[in-house]
Amino acid sequence: MAGRTAVVSDARMLAHDPGRGHPERAERLKVLLDHLAGVRDLVRLEPRAATDDELAEVHARRYVERVASTAGQARVVFDSDTVASAASAAAARLAAGSLLACCEAILGGEVQSGFALVRPPGHHAERDRAMGFCFFNNVAVAAAFLRARGIRRIAIIDWDLHHGNGTQHIFEADPDVLYVSTHQYPYYPGTGAAEEVGQGAAAGRTVNLP
Repeated sequence: MAGRTAVVSDARMLAHDPGRGHPERAERLKVLLDHLAGVRDLVRLEPRAATDDELAEVHARRYVERVASTAGQARVVFDSDTVASAASAAAARLAAGSLLACCEAILGGEVQSGFALVRPPGHHAERDRAMGFCFFNNVAVAAAFLRARGIRRIAIIDWDLHHGNGTQHIFEADPDVLYVSTHQYPYYPGTGAAEEVGQGAAAGRTVNLP
């Protein structure tokens, strides 16, 4: 199957409900899933949930437990933008785990590339803090997963209106991870100036292109 492209998602992520009128709503994912239903030339991967240990590679374990504690609760407010519902903790684990399913398929030679359609998003999530609609930093979890399997040099390209503060902060002192972000600046979350280039031995490994 090498050379083919995989896609992974899970309808259970639609159950994450941050509240009426919230811009990060289920319809954004549903329209993509509906469209892909008629696309045949993709390898469909089984999604999975990220484990506590996988999440704790980039997040404080007490924070992982904090997100898990929201399961079954109707509404838990982390900040004005980031609100958990009863199904949000499970959806967040599936979001991170879907990226890992892609990584596993690529490392195993099943496919050449993969795309994970997920929510909630991740690039604003810090090591110990939810923010900007994000609970777990999905791409950071995936990068740590790949590192643990011998992939020593990783590039993360972040194309978004907003700067991925969480991803930058997690890797800004890591010389083996290149983080490149194109975004509007100044704008939320207030980070991402061109002068932010990484720290110590990783100077130059953070590239902000506002």
